[in-house]
Amino acid sequence: MSIGHGQSGAASERVSELVSGNAVVVFTVRGCCICHAVKQLLFGLGVGPAIVELANDTSDKDINAAIFRTIRGGTDNCNRFPVVFVGGKFLGGIEAVLAHHIRGALVPLLKDAGALWL
Repeated sequence: MSIGHGQSGAASERVSELVSGNAVVVFTVRGCCICHAVKQLLFGLGVGPAIVELANDTSDKDINAAIFRTIRGGTDNCNRFPVVFVGGKFLGGIEAVLAHHIRGALVPLLKDAGALWL
């Protein structure tokens, strides 16, 4: 999925639209093995997340900045990818996703968000 380039205000608006309009959104960086692992975990659970893959260079800097502006107040660990939102709320990165999964809290969270129906 592409969210386009442009002014930072437009990028922030698009990030907000994606987060609020999808049960699960995963922002990734092209070629990141950790991002791949999160996507595979979600796919394995039967989730079809909205995935936004950013280039691993400066071409997506407005979008990257908009993502981290969106989550700034939520965590002190908000400068790495992947960035996962569930039900319109920032869940976290790989550590948070795996912690929820290990505790058995990820599937109920995904069900509550409407990402799983079973």
